[in-house]
Amino acid sequence: MMTLITGGSGSGKSAYAEDYLLSLAKEEKKYYIATMQIYDAEGERKVMRHRDLRRGKGFQTIEAPRDLKKAAAKMEPGAAALLECLSNVTANEMFTGESMKEAKETAGKVLRGIEAIRRKTSHLVLVTNNVFEDGITYDEGTMEYLRALGMINTALAEQADQVVEVVVGIPVVLKGREK
Repeated sequence: MMTLITGGSGSGKSAYAEDYLLSLAKEEKKYYIATMQIYDAEGERKVMRHRDLRRGKGFQTIEAPRDLKKAAAKMEPGAAALLECLSNVTANEMFTGESMKEAKETAGKVLRGIEAIRRKTSHLVLVTNNVFEDGITYDEGTMEYLRALGMINTALAEQADQVVEVVVGIPVVLKGREK
């Protein structure tokens, strides 16, 4: 089973995703696939906050800022996994430092990595950000990133058994049934 959870920044989607996966996982091994690339003190604080939130919940963390197929290779078959989050891994794959990859290439790589993880899991929960509603026109690099994330979110929403948007801490089921 695959669930896509989306929402705006600070919406409560991460906490909801953790609780949701824990309610599904029961006795299965639980992986937390962390995709944030830490660049500064603010990023470090965010990572520490997320680690504190999941402390004692039985997750084994796999750090995977890019190349999700490598994360899949570290997992035991039949496990439950939470990937936090698609917007980070998309940015990490697209902006590698020396150049920027195209949206289609980036989306393809991320989706192939998700498929590798999906084949290993009984339950996969994916967290993504809703970044498409601010009405702002950005520079071309940012717009290419938004196109890539849009391709990924659309493809995964189509494949997912359930899609949930978390709005001010309230889960709204967009596809599938509420657990």
